[in-house]
Amino acid sequence: MPGLSGILRKSKKNEKKVEAKVASGKTYLKAMPLRDLSNLDAVKAEVKSGNILILRITPLANKSIDDVKRAVNELSEFAESVGGDIARLGEERVVICPPNVKIWREKASVSNEPLPTAA
Repeated sequence: MPGLSGILRKSKKNEKKVEAKVASGKTYLKAMPLRDLSNLDAVKAEVKSGNILILRITPLANKSIDDVKRAVNELSEFAESVGGDIARLGEERVVICPPNVKIWREKASVSNEPLPTAA
């Protein structure tokens, strides 16, 4: 089975499709597994083209936790560099968004009451 990077290789034809999609203003929500670090280029290309990605990181975690850390760090730096957003969705998924989409985060309420402790 070919890797996603092979499927989504850049070509003149694909670049024209991406330009047309961005010009049309459509944003797609896509889900995909992150199986290998080589998939990161395809993820970045999708986000650059304006799509939101939900990545299932379990396939990569089954191979190497260090690769998961590397991938998440690289995607975090990428999201920041393009003005996008990234967040964890539970233990197995990460969502990464283009610059025109922000992830809502509930602010933790600050209470003046002491926190309960175990007896």
